[in-house]
Amino acid sequence: MKKVTLFYMVGCPYCVSARKAIEELKREDARCAGVEIDWIDERKESALAEQYDYYYVPSIYLGKTKLYEASPSQNDRQIKESVRQALHAAADA
Repeated sequence: MKKVTLFYMVGCPYCVSARKAIEELKREDARCAGVEIDWIDERKESALAEQYDYYYVPSIYLGKTKLYEASPSQNDRQIKESVRQALHAAADA
């Protein structure tokens, strides 16, 4: 099973949207369901977060390769599609 690292912040609306999208994708899409996610609260694990190159959360990595970084311009549908693409990339790696 592939495992990705997802950086998030409590209270971040984009992170809430991504979490909802992931829950839906894991029910709807077998490729997404097969990807394990290590959820990292960047405020609680700032030393670990500083080892990765991102500005916005949520951000998803496979190893040190960034698969997705949120953008403030994204709506819920766009976030879900971006997360789907990231999880598919991880599943196919």
